[in-house]
Amino acid sequence: MPEQGLDNHAISGKRVSIHKKALDQLIAMTDRITRAEGRTPTMVPFLTIVRSSRESLKNPGVLTPSFCLILQGAKKLYLGQDIYHYSAGDYLASLIDMPAAAQIVGATEESPYIGLRIDFTAQEIASVVMEAEIHTEPKEKSLSAGAFIGKSDAELLDIFNRLLKLIDKPKEARFLSELIKREMIFNLLSGDFGHLFLQKALFDQRADGIGKAIHWIKENYASSFTVEELAKSCSMSISGLHHKFKAITTMGPLQYQKRLRLLEARRLMLSGPMGATTAALTVGYESPSQFNREYRRLFGLPPLQDMKAVRQASYAGDSRIVKKSISRRNQPVKPFEEPQGLLLLQLHDEG
Repeated sequence: MPEQGLDNHAISGKRVSIHKKALDQLIAMTDRITRAEGRTPTMVPFLTIVRSSRESLKNPGVLTPSFCLILQGAKKLYLGQDIYHYSAGDYLASLIDMPAAAQIVGATEESPYIGLRIDFTAQEIASVVMEAEIHTEPKEKSLSAGAFIGKSDAELLDIFNRLLKLIDKPKEARFLSELIKREMIFNLLSGDFGHLFLQKALFDQRADGIGKAIHWIKENYASSFTVEELAKSCSMSISGLHHKFKAITTMGPLQYQKRLRLLEARRLMLSGPMGATTAALTVGYESPSQFNREYRRLFGLPPLQDMKAVRQASYAGDSRIVKKSISRRNQPVKPFEEPQGLLLLQLHDEG
């Protein structure tokens, strides 16, 4: 028995070594592609490399459908009342647009945070499910949150390796990358968290239910509504809608709408000369004073002070604000920008 235990320990250690070697190889590949701070798009349309040599502040945003793998460093994810810590080899998968906050921790110039981000859609997941005839039964009857953290395995890291190699093959990248992306989705659907990807309520926006409610609020965040009206339009009871909505997004429908409004107002003010009152009215607030109170509660400062602090931090180089991710005026809330995934209406690049 002792010898068997020693063998198992040796096997486990070997697996850890192989996993670290695979991560190190991916880090070397990203270093060869770019060492730029922030988010770097690649010729693979849905792949972004994220790099940060500094810690970031806790930054509220909205996660959009995406898959983010950490190659080096660590992050905190604030989801509802919970705080999740994840690091090299872990990934964050977001299936819907859901408010959250993220923070890069422990990053330095000698050991920067490095991540890879894949953007996908609910339709792409549904397509793989149908064509591969995947059938996964939910492990629990209750709905789960629309974002979760998992651990990568050798097969998943190999998929990322092949995807990065395509960057050296521009003629093949656009076609083959889509095939590799579908393989990645298949890998995730077949893994330990496949049942979370297959929650029908998350990606069926046309049918009655939570998916329809989330989609409607996202598209009409500036419009006033009552939970009763929303429930009726989705053929649900008020209590049923509220319970399921909170299970998936970690907040109620009206809180979800408020978060989208505040994030969009912040984007509008950072995009140009728009003042707090105009931004508040644009996103649907009727009372500027209420907007100021709720803005301060979320971001920690009143609007004007927050704008000043963010811009000063940007000029000082203490916060990497990607101008292009917030400069599209008059557009509805779009991706943490991460993520492009957090919708992120993100100010800090996430991955």
